[in-house]
Amino acid sequence: MSELFLGIDAGSSITKAAVFTIEGRQLGRGAHRIELSRPHPGWSEIEPQAAWAAFVAAVSGALADANVSADEIAGIGISAAMVGAWVVDEKGDPLRPGIIWEDSRAQDLIEQRVRAVPDLYQQVFQSDGCVLQQGCTLPLMAWLKIHEPAIMERAAYIFSYKDFLRLKLTGKIAADRTEAAVAPGNASGRDHSPEMLDLFDIGDLAHLLPERAESESLAGHVNTWAAKQTGLRTETPVAIGAGDVPSTVTGAGALQSGVTLAVLGTTCIIGTVHDEPVFSPANLGLLFTLPGAAWYRSMTNVAGTLNLDWALGTLAPDLVGKEDVFEQVEALIAPIPIGCEGVVYLPYLSESGIIAPVVNPLARAAFVGLAPRHTRAHILRAVYEGVVLATRELFGLLDGAGRELILCGGGARSRIWTQMLSDALGVEVLVPEATELGARGAALLAATAVGRFTSIRQASVSTRVIERRHKPNPEAKAEWDRAFEAYRSYRWAANRA
Repeated sequence: MSELFLGIDAGSSITKAAVFTIEGRQLGRGAHRIELSRPHPGWSEIEPQAAWAAFVAAVSGALADANVSADEIAGIGISAAMVGAWVVDEKGDPLRPGIIWEDSRAQDLIEQRVRAVPDLYQQVFQSDGCVLQQGCTLPLMAWLKIHEPAIMERAAYIFSYKDFLRLKLTGKIAADRTEAAVAPGNASGRDHSPEMLDLFDIGDLAHLLPERAESESLAGHVNTWAAKQTGLRTETPVAIGAGDVPSTVTGAGALQSGVTLAVLGTTCIIGTVHDEPVFSPANLGLLFTLPGAAWYRSMTNVAGTLNLDWALGTLAPDLVGKEDVFEQVEALIAPIPIGCEGVVYLPYLSESGIIAPVVNPLARAAFVGLAPRHTRAHILRAVYEGVVLATRELFGLLDGAGRELILCGGGARSRIWTQMLSDALGVEVLVPEATELGARGAALLAATAVGRFTSIRQASVSTRVIERRHKPNPEAKAEWDRAFEAYRSYRWAANRA
């Protein structure tokens, strides 16, 4: 019997797929970029046909790269960017483009609801443990109810990105608990919340939310139409799947109480896994419901590696596009001492501001402390350090954070950045072996769904493989402490907090 599993991780800009062994070893990957549609200010949408085409291309690429046939795939799991709103009719056909998490069209509606219910944000946090985001499913449903009533009259279901892809693959409607709990929903109950639906005045739309199931349960099988589209084998089992953050926690081998995990990707997120939901500190960060009756209490800097991408495009366009761009940049910044000789960068490069360590939708990125003596190398190193120091501040807010940190995401490939994190946080940083950890988590959900593991926690922890470890340099502690104090003084002043 085959022991290979396929995991898909559909992000807001790129869909990735990878093939894994039962031990979690990555054999091959495929990827396909997606163009976001922004027809109006604040809108972020994906055309359903484009989403499916990217899925097909990524799956084909992964099978080819792994040099395996579809007959060798024993199960499929799907992960994708969380929340948003994908609307389909009774036949499962999309009625409009899919709305993704970064969409902000519902902000005015939220502000109107706050005027009617002044403690709306507090009620949301007390229920799901998350600072409310405009792109969550419930505020988007409320917006659609007001602005697209004709669409809503025809709507049979509203769900998230991965649920749309799984519907195309199996023909089955379903949703999972990791998405329901942050819709916003009820973290303790691991499900949607009637109270949250009423809070957004959409209790009458509850029937549009599909029945929820455990992420590691079986959703259905690849149908004949999808098999022809993808080249996958008809009747291949497909798991319910989970949102991208829960899948990444699972794929990183972190589904164990007390484990601290950071994802240094486009967004930077750091959190600790718990056996029960944790709601402190209040009104900050995000609480993710995980597969396996666990929770991930996290703090998020909305911009992670996005800061470096922007800096390179702005300050080093001569290096962008070169195969060794990161090696050249890191050689450039290596001689600059910790603290960048006074230059501090606040890494808030997002139009939505920040949700930790304070909530400030107006927070923006900034360089401070610049003087004529500073060079491009100082500024670029300040970007690296700014992300590290922001992460250190978030790390200090976590309850139960340990002395080890599992680090994944694109930024984990940078050895200098990884060592900076180890030195600044004073913890040993562990980098997992696989590159596509969201897809790996989805594949482990599929392996559990078909009975290869007794539980998803066992699947996650037993397949953890660490590629390298970075231990903190005690001689650098004093310099990082000084750099952190300078960062905090500028950050607090900028946010008046």
